[in-house]
Amino acid sequence: MTLAIGIDIGGTFTDFVLEAPSLDGPRRHTLKLATTPTQPERAVLDGVRLLLASAGARIGDVSRLVHGTTLATNALIERRGARTAFLTTAGFRDVLVTGNESRAAQYELFYRKPTPLVPRRWRLPVGGRIGAQGQELAPLDEAAVIAHAAEMRAGGIESIAVGYLHAYAAPAHERRTGEILADLLPDIPVSLSCEVSPEIREYERFCTTVANAYVRPVMAAYLARLQDGLRAQGLRVPVLLMLSSGGLATVATAMRFPVRLLESGPAGGAVFASRIARHLGIERALAFDMGGTTAKLCLLDDGEPRRDSVFEVDRSYRFAKGSGMPVRVPVIELVEIGAGGGSIARVDPTGRLRVGPESAGAEPGPACFGRGGTQPTVTDANLALGRLDPERFGGGRVHLDAAAAIAALCRVSDAAPMRTAGIMIEVVEAAMAAAARVHAAERGAGLEDRVLIAFGGGAPLHAIRLAALLGVRRVIVPPDAGVGSALGFLWATPSYQAVRGFPRRLEQVDSADIAGVLDALADQAMRIVRPALPAATPCVVRRAAQLRYRGQGQDVTVPLSDDAPDATDIADRFVAAYQALYGAPIPGVGIDVIALSVTVSAPPTPADLAVEPAVAHQPRQLRERAVWSADAPMPTRWGVFDRAQLGPGACVTAPVLVLEAGTTTAVPAGWTLHVDGSGMMIIDRDAPATVLTASAA
Repeated sequence: MTLAIGIDIGGTFTDFVLEAPSLDGPRRHTLKLATTPTQPERAVLDGVRLLLASAGARIGDVSRLVHGTTLATNALIERRGARTAFLTTAGFRDVLVTGNESRAAQYELFYRKPTPLVPRRWRLPVGGRIGAQGQELAPLDEAAVIAHAAEMRAGGIESIAVGYLHAYAAPAHERRTGEILADLLPDIPVSLSCEVSPEIREYERFCTTVANAYVRPVMAAYLARLQDGLRAQGLRVPVLLMLSSGGLATVATAMRFPVRLLESGPAGGAVFASRIARHLGIERALAFDMGGTTAKLCLLDDGEPRRDSVFEVDRSYRFAKGSGMPVRVPVIELVEIGAGGGSIARVDPTGRLRVGPESAGAEPGPACFGRGGTQPTVTDANLALGRLDPERFGGGRVHLDAAAAIAALCRVSDAAPMRTAGIMIEVVEAAMAAAARVHAAERGAGLEDRVLIAFGGGAPLHAIRLAALLGVRRVIVPPDAGVGSALGFLWATPSYQAVRGFPRRLEQVDSADIAGVLDALADQAMRIVRPALPAATPCVVRRAAQLRYRGQGQDVTVPLSDDAPDATDIADRFVAAYQALYGAPIPGVGIDVIALSVTVSAPPTPADLAVEPAVAHQPRQLRERAVWSADAPMPTRWGVFDRAQLGPGACVTAPVLVLEAGTTTAVPAGWTLHVDGSGMMIIDRDAPATVLTASAA
């Protein structure tokens, strides 16, 4: 047998999916277990054993295991990383504090900048200077590096970041510093900015390098324990890690550059939604992923998620760009907010009910989990309103206590618990809708003409109401939506992007110089991707350049041809891309090259989604259930269906709840549910659904 396993560690649950080949399409086994925050690998190892037992398989049959985790992100947000020092050019130790000119809240008197990961005591200056063109202006002060090494050992430093001015143009000083530290402190990992993020803009480059150093010991220790545990169980294939860019890499790469894993879980969800959109021929979609801790929204155009080279972690102002710590690595562009099943409700000093971003997580979890939690969460509210089945939550592995949920709701407000629960749901859904609108507006995108693809443990429960708030008229809930990100891991391919700063005036660039840099980047990326692939697998190489008009602050990424790069061709490509983005080029202004990049990846594999004939029929209802809403004095009767009984062609009229192992879909009145030949639940507003068919691709 050739089995594939995807594992996604979230803040509340760890999701598992196993795919086994069969004649009529892949058979899937799914599982959700509570995350074990202090030892995340424990839930993974237990889950793998349970998953294989449910499939009647052995771990030796596994040919592919892909993993994604929020561990690195949580370590940054919760400040649980390593004791880190930062060596930087003398005179620039405070760049991590001063940042750049952006300010998220222009008129906020008590504006708080992101707190640096490294206190000033351990931001250590080193003499020496490299110019913007890569010329050495002053030699490296090696004596200072040696003295700082003694300080760091005495101070119990666990990880070191090195970021010198203009190291992207000439990395010699950083590399020499790395050699000295490796000799004097061989047991302490060193992250060099010329390896982690070799691009211009020192604030972003320094923040990224420090973030990598801060989480590196935590991630390295976790991944080593996980890999050893899986090998002890009998796993014989390499463990692959999901990157923020949507590609896969080996454990060795993840240990060295853990900063590239910060958005690995959400990236898996974006890959999942992307394959669903392409399968159904959807040109414009909105991916909606809601778990126990956060909700994620991602725009998809022509079946592809938007991508960026920088994102922010730990924003101090909700949705406010510029209020977080910038990280410059390839990433799928999305918005993430603290709105999940475990989000805690509270009354603020003004008397308003707020929900999140604080979360009950997996320990103690929502009050209804019976693990010691007492504060009301979104899951407690949904249970009290009748929108969850207490006996089938988490595939029946978690029994929900409705009395505990109601008791928690009574602690936060004097209002009737159903009223409080309904308002909590409205608050969290309004927050998600606001985040989606801001995210779309910042990118000049509309939402009304998009199809919402919902997945994750909580998204199908809230997707229809969110769609109504956004003006979206169609929602799709794919099969196994509750473990969508883990399934997306299995649909991803090994991929890595290598980048190098290359600040030049385009008219002065020699084609041979560009070709040389691109070839070196291709070799670097190939060395990282090749170990994650079978020996005979061909690779796809994509080359690109970041360019801008002279004097501008933002750049545009332009794909380059496979032939020898020519300055005229590069200029024509930039002008065309700039015009497509902004409406018109700027004649008479020179063009600057900022950076070059090469992405090496395995060829994409089509999602194996079987299509069966869809014959319209009315499925059998399990029972009816009383469901409350915030503005109704009495509950209404909703039909309850088992998703396993909704075959292709099934048509259901709302209001209904559809139960499955990993999630629950709530469809209020005014919507119609139809199941297509791929098992997708297609939910349309105020009109019968039209059947979507898989595209030829």
